Amino acid sequence: MGKRSSQFFYITHVDNLPSILQKGILSHGKIESENVPYTPIYDKQIVNRRKERPVNDSSNLWDYANVFFRADNAMLYRVLREKSVRDIIIIGINKTISKQKGVFFSIGNAASLQSVLIQNTDPELDKFFKEINASIQKEWWTDVDGSKRKMMAECLCPGFIPTDFISAIYVASPDMVKDIQKTVGNRIPVIPEPLMFFRPSRQIRLSSNLSLAKGDMFFSEMQTLTISVNCVGVMGKGLASRAKDQFPDVYVGYQALCHNKTLQPGKPALIKREIARDKELADSPETMTDLNRETWFLLFPTKDHWKNPADIKAIETGLKWICENYQQQGIKSLAVPALGCGLGWLSWSQVGPLMCKYLSKLTINTCIYLPTEEDTSDELLTKEFLLGD
Repeated sequence: MGKRSSQFFYITHVDNLPSILQKGILSHGKIESENVPYTPIYDKQIVNRRKERPVNDSSNLWDYANVFFRADNAMLYRVLREKSVRDIIIIGINKTISKQKGVFFSIGNAASLQSVLIQNTDPELDKFFKEINASIQKEWWTDVDGSKRKMMAECLCPGFIPTDFISAIYVASPDMVKDIQKTVGNRIPVIPEPLMFFRPSRQIRLSSNLSLAKGDMFFSEMQTLTISVNCVGVMGKGLASRAKDQFPDVYVGYQALCHNKTLQPGKPALIKREIARDKELADSPETMTDLNRETWFLLFPTKDHWKNPADIKAIETGLKWICENYQQQGIKSLAVPALGCGLGWLSWSQVGPLMCKYLSKLTINTCIYLPTEEDTSDELLTKEFLLGD
């Protein structure tokens, strides 16, 4: 995480930035008592729960300015489902704030009674920090093991956080930087960090329906996510391993398809999950008004056995299957990794043009996620190379 590991994070609406630069990051109590103009970004019912959680005998969470150990968590995921990404900024706070008098930490979302609160003077603090740091290292979270709550670990500062502790402002895209700099000037760096906002770090539009992206495909907004698999039921590494851990129901379905010999090279299989991904990833999804974003998985065999290299002919046959069946199967949008690259030992120079040849024929929004193992040179990402234009 580089420099970000030395920061806490405050998620807020861009309209709140002028008052923050003037007064600091205020607790909800101070915002109310000082009648500070404030644009909320979160469900009022959820925020008000913080009034009910005592911190000590004389205060509750309402009296503390709260910042997160990690910004890309279930709260931010929900915020970005309900607000425009251009309205949201993330403010980096120097971790030296944690040494100030009266600071507490929560091992997880502080509003949850399951999250232990501990003061910065507690002799057991190092042990709790190890627990927090372990919980925020994951790529994803779930309710099952409590990681959704734990990923929202907080630093709680009494009253407010002075502006002197602001070390950076993060935005979702480079084109937002100039607008924010007009407000902050040169005093605070404004840094585009798309991945922090669950966006690809790089996007290239090849046609009206086909694009390239580099980032975490599992946070894609596409309806159907494609996973490269073998036909012997082993999801041991790469995206397949992530799918196995994060979506165990998909793994069960995959095992059944392998057992029945239904899954064969050149013949993908679609798993139509009924669970809304937002329910799994968003904080307090029970209060959201729209949980209809379904997530299907297209299991795409690139080889027979996991020990073998990927089969370029099987990949082409599978791409033809997509072209012939996507409408009938009800696929509305599609994310596809660089099939056979990385663990499949094929190169993007082989696979990229082949994938684009077929996927450019689809009439739905389709995104190819570039290999994550290494950077792909710009000349291999052009329309001329990939589409022959």
